[in-house]
Amino acid sequence: MAQQSAPPASTAPADARARFLREIVARIPAERVSELHLFAPLRQGGIETGVAVVAVAGEGAESRKHTVYTATYRLTVKGPDRGKWESALNAEADAPLLTVDAVVRGVQRRAGDEGEPERLTAEDLIPFAPEAEAPGQ
Repeated sequence: MAQQSAPPASTAPADARARFLREIVARIPAERVSELHLFAPLRQGGIETGVAVVAVAGEGAESRKHTVYTATYRLTVKGPDRGKWESALNAEADAPLLTVDAVVRGVQRRAGDEGEPERLTAEDLIPFAPEAEAPGQ
């Protein structure tokens, strides 16, 4: 599910985290997210990239399986394409929640990231949901 869009001119790199989370919960209802691991963004040249691993609860109260997604974004912060935004959300596997920790460690290892990713729950994501931004609420 790749998506490209041209953000408003006022979009700054500091807004990338919130924009990324809004795009994730626009595609996956926040209440279904068991956990989201948000990695620190990387900057190379004029490009900022970000990655998150998202565990989404399976259907039905008895399901122990979660769908594991990888979410990515790419924001051009310098140059003639400044402000260009691309994001993707891909289902990678169905697995028990314990497996998500192994996936997160694998992403950390491949990225050479020694810091812990930010862990968010459904409750943390509700403010980013489209209905949370509706007027009059």
